[in-house]
Amino acid sequence: MQKGNIGVTTENIFPIIKKFLYSDHEIFLRELVSNAVDATQKLKTLAATGDFKGELGDLTVRVKVDKENGTITISDRGLGMTAEEIDKYINQIAFSGANDFLEKYKDDANAIIGHFGLGFYSAFMVAKTVDIVTLSYKEGAKAVKWSCDGSPEFTLEETERSDRGTDIILHVDEDCKEFLEESRLQGLLTKYCHFLAVPVAFGKKKEWKDGKQVETDEDNLINDTCPIWTKKPSDLKEEDYKKFYRDLYPMADEPLFWIHLNVDYPFNLTGVLYFPKIKSNIDLQRNKIQLYCNQVYVTDSVEGIVPDFLTLLHGVIDSPDIPLNVSRSYLQSDSNVKRISTYITKKVSDRLQSIFKNDRKEFEEKWDDLKIFINYGMLTQEDFYEKASKFALFKDTDNKYYTFEEYQTLIKDNQTDKNGSLIYLYANNLDEQYTYIDAAKNKGYNVLLMDGQLDVPMINMLEQKFEKSHFTRVDSDIVDRLIVKEDQKGEELPHDKQEVLSSLFKGQMPKVKKTEFHVEAHALGENNAPIVITQAEYMRRMKDMASIQPGMSFYGEMPDMFNLVLNSDHRLIKQVLNDAETACAEKLVPVESEIAMLTLRRNELQKAQEGKKDEEIPTAEKDELSDVEKKIEAQKTEKENILNGYAAGNKVVHQLIDLALLQNNMLKGEALTNFVKRSVEMI
Repeated sequence: MQKGNIGVTTENIFPIIKKFLYSDHEIFLRELVSNAVDATQKLKTLAATGDFKGELGDLTVRVKVDKENGTITISDRGLGMTAEEIDKYINQIAFSGANDFLEKYKDDANAIIGHFGLGFYSAFMVAKTVDIVTLSYKEGAKAVKWSCDGSPEFTLEETERSDRGTDIILHVDEDCKEFLEESRLQGLLTKYCHFLAVPVAFGKKKEWKDGKQVETDEDNLINDTCPIWTKKPSDLKEEDYKKFYRDLYPMADEPLFWIHLNVDYPFNLTGVLYFPKIKSNIDLQRNKIQLYCNQVYVTDSVEGIVPDFLTLLHGVIDSPDIPLNVSRSYLQSDSNVKRISTYITKKVSDRLQSIFKNDRKEFEEKWDDLKIFINYGMLTQEDFYEKASKFALFKDTDNKYYTFEEYQTLIKDNQTDKNGSLIYLYANNLDEQYTYIDAAKNKGYNVLLMDGQLDVPMINMLEQKFEKSHFTRVDSDIVDRLIVKEDQKGEELPHDKQEVLSSLFKGQMPKVKKTEFHVEAHALGENNAPIVITQAEYMRRMKDMASIQPGMSFYGEMPDMFNLVLNSDHRLIKQVLNDAETACAEKLVPVESEIAMLTLRRNELQKAQEGKKDEEIPTAEKDELSDVEKKIEAQKTEKENILNGYAAGNKVVHQLIDLALLQNNMLKGEALTNFVKRSVEMI
């Protein structure tokens, strides 16, 4: 028996192995099974070149668990090792220059994988003792056993073994007993070893017999050694791609379409990426791309390897040019990773462009599912925007689809305002905004449907990309002011009558938390609605942005501002105005007379003070002007109180307000109940 010291102190290397080598202890199984597969493939290569003359036989890698004895064994019939090779690959190579090694990787121990062949030492993440029993394929080799308890001490001795290959035996530590459960190991093998290139068996298949599960003689193979991405696209059918997708994501809807990646220069990359049906909840759809390195599972967190918007895709990427364990900063600077990212982006845009050109009908049918993905890409990737702007679509409220260029041509004649700006009208809810959409259509306008999760930031971006263009929601103003083509010349009510109307309705508006109403009167035509509620485009859009962009959260705290526009041409509004003036005349006449006299005096005082510096105006005149202004405000308040008192008992005023609120889905609770009762009474 040979005893030895690996060459570094317990305080140095093994704490790093035990605590920092991998972020997840479960990785040990991937590393050890991958090593076994690697040894097997190397033997197959030697056989193919004639350097190994023996029979290959069964090359299955086997994983066994012995819960009673607390061991996990990974066995292969690959190359095996001699005592000299164990000393070279296990004892020395990983720890040559130990001090430099520790200093270099003390802050990022994950990065050592692939640099020093330390995959084997992941075993000490879960094991208190590890044994290696191995016999080299080389003629005349002797079987040896290496044992280590996680300290720098090890033993190496000859042993009995009749077959070439290697057994790695883990004596599982007390705090890692979970890995002795069959279900736990089965799950890890399925996750990390599902597509390894050599058959991997975990025990035997089981079947129900006499009311219990019993083992059969058939191996429980957990992997597909020839997954779809390793095959030529010409050898695959549509059903093959769909079946593979169902295997990867059993509960998902059928994919829209897919891209088969296959490039070997200037980097190696294979894989299949699927376009899933995505309508909302971007974050819930992430982490569906599985990254492999030579069919060894690495991660399903591919940020930094592919552009952010491509993380919405599903599928598999396999590349030996991406290291198994590296830091995010390394990924972002690695030239191969950058080239792979650029390549995938181009393949995706080319595929979309191809579908659009070759079968536009199919593309339009799938647009609602593709939209969020394409919009996300255009928002976050400038080079993708340049390509996607040729096939991205607008959808209008009549379910017709247009490219950006087609839509500009469609609306330029009728939706250009007096300043030469093209006005894109849109709605985000067909039912709630039906009246506004209908009014716009009656004017000959086209209205886009923009009800997607990313449509608000898309609108902001497109206003910057498109020359002299503005997006305006159809309920942001009265229809005659959505697209102002010339200065308004309609006949409006005199200012004093507008004030009366405003006072009648403003005082009766419901008190809604974080909501303010501004009341105004305009001539909208006798056939249009008596009241229209609008919300200014800018503030509403900023509040929408606040819900998805943290830096704009202060807009979300501001109250919602609505305009209640009274149609002074409508007979009901005229009736309310006439009835109010008649009913309140006796009370209003003296108040209005007083306001007129006070206003006259205020004008005289202001005129007398024109051109004078503040110190030149007598204090008495300043005080009188201030007093007159206070009296005017007091009389105006009195006038509003008179009109409010009248309006409080006017059912038509309340009915008109409630109808407008109801039309905008703003009438709820007690107010809705009162409206129903009042409607019954009036009928």
